Formats: sequence, structure tokens, C-alpha cells
Amino acid sequence: MNKLRKLILFTVTICFTVADETKKEENVLVLNTENFDEVIKNNKFIMVEFYAPWCGHCKSLAPEYAKAATLLAEEQSKIMLAKVDATQESKLAGKYEIQGYPTLKFFKGSKIIDYTGGRKADEIIQWLKKKTGPPAKELVSAEDAKQFKESAHVVVVGFFKDQEAVDAKAFFEVADQTDDHPFAITSSKEVYKQLGVESDGVVLFKKFDEGRNALEDKVTVESLKKFVKANSLPLVIEFDPENAQKIFGGDIKTQNLLFISKLSPEYTKLMEDYNTAAREYKNKVLFVVVDAEKENNERILEFFGMKKEDMPEMRIIQLKDEVSKFKPETKEISLENIRSFVQDVLDGKLKEHLLSQDVPEDWDKHAVKVLVSKNFESVVFDKSKDVLVEFYAPWCGHCQELVPIYKELGEKYKENDTIVIAKMDSTLNELEHTKINSFPTIKLFKKWTNEAVEYNGERTLDGMTKFLETNGEYGKAAPDEVRRKFVKVIGLIYIY
Repeated sequence: MNKLRKLILFTVTICFTVADETKKEENVLVLNTENFDEVIKNNKFIMVEFYAPWCGHCKSLAPEYAKAATLLAEEQSKIMLAKVDATQESKLAGKYEIQGYPTLKFFKGSKIIDYTGGRKADEIIQWLKKKTGPPAKELVSAEDAKQFKESAHVVVVGFFKDQEAVDAKAFFEVADQTDDHPFAITSSKEVYKQLGVESDGVVLFKKFDEGRNALEDKVTVESLKKFVKANSLPLVIEFDPENAQKIFGGDIKTQNLLFISKLSPEYTKLMEDYNTAAREYKNKVLFVVVDAEKENNERILEFFGMKKEDMPEMRIIQLKDEVSKFKPETKEISLENIRSFVQDVLDGKLKEHLLSQDVPEDWDKHAVKVLVSKNFESVVFDKSKDVLVEFYAPWCGHCQELVPIYKELGEKYKENDTIVIAKMDSTLNELEHTKINSFPTIKLFKKWTNEAVEYNGERTLDGMTKFLETNGEYGKAAPDEVRRKFVKVIGLIYIY
């Protein structure tokens, strides 16, 4: 009887253990409202991806995220990766203020840290190890130095005989604050010799361009941060949706983009000239090459209003107070023309290049009026009418969700002589006086004054109706919200 009782107890225990075990998919824990708090509590280090099944960037991240989880599991690391379907677990999404997909948050004990690393498996692991380990690895032997130098495309090594010195402490501070690259520190003569360094200082090693850069200024937090940012990107960086944030979200706010097919017979010569110009404008202008043949680059071509048959072409984008785009006066690309184009933009000699469609014949046939750059002012700045404008992108999921609601709003006010409901495709139409940096953006242009008020309320018929009926007071975006700039390029949101 005792044996039977023990068997039953053992079986029940096993059943409960299996039932309570968190589900895994490719070594990624699957979390929901029921198990979230317990899993977070039981893991010292855990990163959680909040995703939407329909999100293209989530789908792109998924295999890299799973690869990172598998590699960590093989190392028997204490770092866990997890995911939450935010469309199903709306309470969790609300609790952690999830505004876009994918959003990754790192739970480190009681601290929650927003993920700021890359989207490749090795970049994810590197970021996590940086957050869970010492800010800089100690290099003792020549073999340590050799392995560390080869461990990433960019590594930063501090050479300090006295690691308690002021400059060494500044190095540790920057290492702790920098997530993009691994840092190491050494006092070993063997390491100095192995890495070809004779005196104290900081050297950045990289697997491109000149291979290494030494900090020539005094080691301070400010000088070191500037040094790392200035030298960690190639002179000419190839655009990819996954590195868009590094390109457009960095300290260099002027970027020159060369759109070209790598199969073009002109490619080699143009890249020689492009690299020469990039070296001359280092730290002033970031030079980017966009391979027009890559399917996932279609969105950035659209952003600049370009087609494959236009290649090769150059465009400059400036991300300062507003987003501005510039087009060269000549299509011929030579070293002289590259220099001239870049310098004219820096000197403020070129006017901004604005996209525009022709006015459709049936632009005012339906309840929601169709605006383009060419008819915008005549319709919107009519002082006898309040005009509500949705600035949208055809590829934007949130814009697509808004379509039926916005049509209903148009029908509601189509007989009103003083209210106009309108929309404009902002990927094909741009305005000098009104910059649109996220989609959808909804603005009310008030009659008499033409004052523009941005709507930040719920995207519902009732919400937008209240916005109109209160003359732009209900759901009005606060000044600080208006100042936050979100640039959407190829569907990726990044803040600058």
C-alpha cells in the first residue's frame, strides 16, 4: 500500500512539474499573463521580446533571437530569452508600455533596461554579456589579446599600467555605458607587445578600413565616447534595414547615400571615388551605399522617391530639427561632383528636394479628400474651413487599420461646409512647412489662423470626433510629444 501511495505521489508530482514548466520554442521561453511574473522572479537575467505575429521586423528577428537563445543554452548561461505575443497579452503590453514591435526589455533583478543592441544573434549575446558581466574584460596573456581582438568587428582596448588612475576610471565608465562594442583593459607587458602598443592609451581595433585607431586626445569620458563613435563605423557603410538605426540614429546628422546596383559596371570606379570623398568628410558626413538589387531595400528607395531604373543616384538626408532631403543638380557621379554636392549641402546652398504627385482628377469626389503637395495649400489653408489631415504611408500597418474608421469620419462630416476630412500619402508628397516623421500623423489645421494641432488621442471615430468638436483640444499632443522626432525609414522606428 505504501509503495502504491508513493507511486501515485511521484506520478502526481511529475504531472505538476510538467504542467508548470514554461513552454519553450527553440530555447525561447513563451510567456503569458499567467506565468510572466513567476518566470521573471525565478531568473536573475532574462530578456523579453514583446512582438506581434504580423510584424515584419519581428519575423526577421525571430531566427536570430532563437539562435542567440540556443547559443546561450549551449554555454549553460544563466541568461534566458523569452517572448510575449503582445497582441494576445494586452495586459502585459499595457503594463510595460509597449508602443511598437518588436520591443525588447532586459530584466536584471529589480531593474528593467530597454534593449539598445543589434538584431543579429552575436550582437544580442554581446549586449547581454555586457549587461551581466564586468564592463571591460581583463587581458593577461598574448593569447587573451589575440582572441579578444578577433571576437568582434570592433573592439576597444584600454592600456593602463595603473588601473586606478583617473584615465583608467574614465575608460571603465565609458565601457559600462557603451553596449555596441566589447571593451577590454590590460596592464600586461605581454599584451602591449602582442597588440603593438608601447605606451598607455586607448586603441580601437576593427576588421575594416585602416584596421585600428588610437585615441590621440587625453582620455576622458567625453573624448573617449566621441572617439569610439567616430571610428567604429566604416568610412562607407552598406545600408541594411537592420543597421538603419546605427546609420540614421548616430551623432552624424548628415548622410550621403549612393543608390547603385553591385552588378553595375560602374560600381568599382564609383566606390573608389565614394571612399575617397568619405575619407575627406570623415566625422562630418556619413557615406552610405544602398544596393538597389536587394529586395529588402525597396522601402528606402520608396522613401527617397526613387526607382531601380534611376540608378546610380545620390541623395543626402539631414536629421537635424527636421528631416531634409537633397538631390544633386547633376546626375553624373564623379569625385568632383560628390565633393561639390556634399559641400553645397553643408554650406546651405542647395534647396531641399521635395516629392510631389500630380493632383488626381477625382481628389474631391469622396468623403475623404485626397491631397498631394500641389493642392495642399489651396485646400488646407482655406481660412473658412477646419481641415483634418491624415498623413500616411501605404505600407504602414497602423495606417491600414485606420482606413475604415477614417472613411467613417469622412462620411460623418461630408455635408459639413466648414469641416474637411483629408489624407495625404507622405511617402510620395512632401511639404516644406509641414514635416511628417511618423505614420500615421493626424493634424487639424484650424480655420482663420491655419494653426496646426497634432492629434495624439485614441484612433477611434469617437476620439477624432471629440478632437474636431473641441477645436483641437481633446487628445491634443503635448508640446514635448510634438518635439519627439520619430523617423520611419523602411518601417523601422528609431529616435534621434
